[in-house]
Amino acid sequence: MADTDTALGAPAERREGRDKVTGAARYAAEHPVSGRVHAWPVAAAIASGSVRTIDAGEALRLPGVLTVLTHENAPRLADPDDPTLAVLQNSRVPHRGWPVALVVAETLEAARSGAAAVRVEYAARDHDVTLTENHPAAYVPDEANGGYPAQREQGDPEGAFTSAAVRVDADYRVPPLHNHPMEPHAATARWDDDRLVVHDSSQGATAVRATLAALFRLPEDRVTVMSEHVGGGFGSKGTPRPHVVLAAMAARQTGRPVTVALPRRLLPALVGHRAPTLHRLRLGATEQGSLTSLRHEVTTHTSRIKEFVEQAAVPARVMYAAPNSRTGHRVVPLDVPSPSWMRAPGEAPGMYALESAMDELAVALGMDPVELRIANEPDTEPDSGKPFSSRHLVECLREGARRFDWSHRDPRPGTRSAGPLLLGSGVAAAMYPVLIQPSTASAQARPDGSFVVRVNATDIGTGARTVLAQVAADALGVPLERVRTEIGNSDLPSASLAGGSSGTASWGWAVHLACTRLRTVLAEHTGSLPEPGLTASADTEGSADADSDYSRHAFGAHFAEVSVDTVTGEVRVRRLLGVYAAGHILNARTARSQFIGGMTMGLGMALTEGSTMDAAFGDFTEADLAAYHVPAHADVPAVEAHWIDEDDPHLNPMGSKGIGEIGIVGTAAAIGNAVHHATGVRYRELPLTPDRVLAGLP
Repeated sequence: MADTDTALGAPAERREGRDKVTGAARYAAEHPVSGRVHAWPVAAAIASGSVRTIDAGEALRLPGVLTVLTHENAPRLADPDDPTLAVLQNSRVPHRGWPVALVVAETLEAARSGAAAVRVEYAARDHDVTLTENHPAAYVPDEANGGYPAQREQGDPEGAFTSAAVRVDADYRVPPLHNHPMEPHAATARWDDDRLVVHDSSQGATAVRATLAALFRLPEDRVTVMSEHVGGGFGSKGTPRPHVVLAAMAARQTGRPVTVALPRRLLPALVGHRAPTLHRLRLGATEQGSLTSLRHEVTTHTSRIKEFVEQAAVPARVMYAAPNSRTGHRVVPLDVPSPSWMRAPGEAPGMYALESAMDELAVALGMDPVELRIANEPDTEPDSGKPFSSRHLVECLREGARRFDWSHRDPRPGTRSAGPLLLGSGVAAAMYPVLIQPSTASAQARPDGSFVVRVNATDIGTGARTVLAQVAADALGVPLERVRTEIGNSDLPSASLAGGSSGTASWGWAVHLACTRLRTVLAEHTGSLPEPGLTASADTEGSADADSDYSRHAFGAHFAEVSVDTVTGEVRVRRLLGVYAAGHILNARTARSQFIGGMTMGLGMALTEGSTMDAAFGDFTEADLAAYHVPAHADVPAVEAHWIDEDDPHLNPMGSKGIGEIGIVGTAAAIGNAVHHATGVRYRELPLTPDRVLAGLP
């Protein structure tokens, strides 16, 4: 690990920690603005069609109700680039849960009562919300999420599979998944004459400002968006969502500050979800375990108003050396809410399927699954042919196996038990791309010897304030306590969003450059500092986003031990261990928190989290935390996170890779593989709930 005597790598405590645990940190719905009122959306009760009539009379007669916005009286917006933001602009209902009205009232309770009193008549149309592998509307998109080609092929994958000595041909299913951050999506908006000021629960205030300015036809300098504290997002707050548009519309209509806090049951409909993915994996190998053919084909769904294609086949293009390969995506447009980003989009479901298939191949070969992965380690990235900037997956597997005591594992399934419990262990690899976006930052030296770093970064619970101060202190060569960071306000130097595990790498690059320049300015300055201090700025456009000659990814290995109750079907994870290679770790404390958080989310993906789409009503059945089960403390055992320090000069000035998402990527597969080792039964659909497991046991 890094030297804890230096600013970078030290396990520095989060600077906002005390404010959060004492309640001093204010979130988007908690800012006490004079004259503030509240709004509550009315959600469409049909899955497809249009609004025929809306009767708001009863709602308007209730005490405290100020107005009811509908498509007939709401402010007109400019056409958005994202059609999910075109709320209350016409009578169309593209899916169940779409906002058809917004009730504004003096209190939250009055707004909710008013919403219940609004009467809506619909012209419903037949709907289709069911994803199947052979759906007649399935098509191959131009590209998958992230700009990846939808299909890639090398060599003769079909012929190589047919002639392979050992073959695996398996289907895997991952259900719809929901982000459910601790803080629901909320915004408080007010208009100061012709200036819009918003507190928003967002992963990127710069993007929200640009979107609101375009929608309301304002110059960007007349919009301020603040996201000082954000209670999680997991991708669902990565781009502007309807709540912030509704809040701004209601504030303009009423002339009062308005807070919109979405009820949790509406989150799956309005802020995105991880789309269900149907996977077919075909692996062909020699008797010695060398892959000769790799095929990963994915079918997923999207909404009818916005195409979003979960890029779940993309990881197979990076992971293993296979001379013949085919990876592809098909998508089905349905009458469903628009899917969007959820932690490790593409990688989490894609690696679950790929790593499960690799485990099946290891069993078919009679080969240790760790050694199988090592045997298929590529020299260069299989898809592009680029050299890896650094790739220490083998070291992660070896170190994880050592720490997990893997060598003493009996490879035979179903051989360990304790009373009614069957015990097993499993392994899976993980990867996540290095993503870096341009950002700007400024650094100021003050006469009192302190320094202030300003960048519109967003801290979504990752410790960004603290880590950016560490980057600045290291670049300036000063103690950490002399550096203060200002983030979370669109009036600060613009920055990219907190997403794609790119935040620290992107903002840190700009902060490092600004501080390096400031250090030069200070070295050339003579005498005491002027009262305003001295300032230097940086903009990494053209460098941070420049094409690289290298394939840049973080890698990791996950190990899991489980027990399976043969009486109840309950699966319990007894131990989780992850070892990662993610460049230089910038803060040992926050990094371990990120790794463990991702692994916990992967545990939920494996065992408890899953949603179903009701075919009759066109709605997610598991819409809130009463039905959608995220892991509780009792579900999470001792979780260990370790890392290998990489010295990779092809990343950024800090030599860091993103760590926010790789923890989830291989966890579900490791747990699923452990369940197979415990029971001898291969389950290929998540989550591994007791009813599903019990039905499969002999």
